[in-house]
Amino acid sequence: MQIDDALLTKLEKLSALKIEPAKRQDILNQLSEIVSFVENLNELDLDNEEATFTTVAGGTPFREDEPQNDPTIIQTILKNAPEHTDGFFVVPKIIE
Repeated sequence: MQIDDALLTKLEKLSALKIEPAKRQDILNQLSEIVSFVENLNELDLDNEEATFTTVAGGTPFREDEPQNDPTIIQTILKNAPEHTDGFFVVPKIIE
């Protein structure tokens, strides 16, 4: 697939971008190279390949969600806050 000026104009409109006239030819060349590279995937024989959704064999391992009451975690988080009081973040009032 070759990217031409008409397609670039359409992409420009859809993306709400304005491409400077001096850069149009460079953009056309770059987009054409990208599309040519992606078209190489059409040459792969994937008839015997099963679709996968993860690279982890057997799925994602889960851990038990166990509550922890460690006060050092709270202190570590609060020390990064601009302002805190009694273990809570202090933020500006936004609702009257």
